[in-house]
Amino acid sequence: MSDGATEDDQKSEALAELAEIRSQFTRFMMTYQFGLAEIVTKINILKDEFTHIHRYSPIEHVSSRLKTPASILQKASRRGIPLTIDAIRENILDIAGVRISCSFISDTYRIAEMLSGQADVTVLETKDYIANPKPNGYKSLHLLVEIPVFLSDRVQPVCVELQIRTIAMDFWAALEHKIYYKYEREIPEALLRELTEAAEAASRLDIKMERLHDEIDRIKSAPTTADEVPGFPLPRDLLEMLRHLRTS
Repeated sequence: MSDGATEDDQKSEALAELAEIRSQFTRFMMTYQFGLAEIVTKINILKDEFTHIHRYSPIEHVSSRLKTPASILQKASRRGIPLTIDAIRENILDIAGVRISCSFISDTYRIAEMLSGQADVTVLETKDYIANPKPNGYKSLHLLVEIPVFLSDRVQPVCVELQIRTIAMDFWAALEHKIYYKYEREIPEALLRELTEAAEAASRLDIKMERLHDEIDRIKSAPTTADEVPGFPLPRDLLEMLRHLRTS
């Protein structure tokens, strides 16, 4: 009986340990999920403000992703990182990621500056692949930022990777990713050359669109009435009433 009791105790201890590991890892993953939500909220606030107040938003599209527990553990194993919460948090910095697509090159830097200027956003690292493209032609502005996540019993700093690029850059990157996946990273040399040429074409398009954008900005447009403000249209009689209240 004593051996049986010992075996049962060992099973109970193992189950309790597994339950504790699961609880810790669930909390760990949730902090990154909350960090993503915080950053995406900040971006969407900027997007809505520009859309409704400034009548033009530099943000075209926002997407986010969270690595799965399996992919995190696989990456830790490949890199020889101890499979502990603290070691993973310290060494794997791309668990949470947000991608922002902008209309023009200047918009990418503008959004990066606005986000990095917020009081609770700390920029840990910046990689400017727009000014310094990768050899294959990849362009994007990468920021590794840290934001506080306020939990019930603690404040947990969370790292989020931001990728900010134009629509043309994003299209090229998505295409390259699909090709690499299809060929399992063994891409024929001729196709690699075409990808590089496509990246150069996308870059020329971005430069041309930037010039057109600057030219349009120089053209003075007619004043906008409140009736024309998108998102929050105000009837003209209400506008007159507000103007009267301000001057009275």
